Amino acid sequence: MTEETAGRGAVPVAVLEYLAGQIVDDPAAIRVEVEEGHGGVTLRLHVAPDDMGKVIGKRGRVAQSIRTLVRAAGAREGIGVTVDIVD
Repeated sequence: MTEETAGRGAVPVAVLEYLAGQIVDDPAAIRVEVEEGHGGVTLRLHVAPDDMGKVIGKRGRVAQSIRTLVRAAGAREGIGVTVDIVD
């Protein structure tokens, strides 16, 4: 976890990095951008192009599961979290 993610939303970021790291073939290519807004925190997940299909899954089911788990981690901290998976 970087200094940038050490503040608000650190737990959801850690959960997102962990989940993505377990799914992809190239964990070194994982990058999470954090953007704080008035409605909560937006996390943008970047992975290697070859791993994009694994992160999204069939009919987006893996992506939806990731979003649900990260949202739950944010709720435990009392913040709203949105996850965007970026090309």
